[in-house]
Amino acid sequence: MAIYEIGNQKIVTLRELGGKEIVNLNTGGRLGIIADSDILIDEKTGKIHSLLVPDNRNQFKFFGEKRELNIPWNTIRRIGDDMIIIELQY
Repeated sequence: MAIYEIGNQKIVTLRELGGKEIVNLNTGGRLGIIADSDILIDEKTGKIHSLLVPDNRNQFKFFGEKRELNIPWNTIRRIGDDMIIIELQY
């Protein structure tokens, strides 16, 4: 994983997030893999608000129903080579 530095901040590209598994630190639960994901950006500030990740946890979906997990950007604790660790309280 290439990490870019701008000033004193380390930056990861959106392309490099693809394929990483999302794991909740509090429960150890696997929430999915970042693929076909979207990001929500605050158009006034330009800051990332959250990741929208396909919810593949529930096998009993109605035909054609598309569910997404909204993962707030501020819950990300660590971005590693293979996974993203988040901290959610549910």
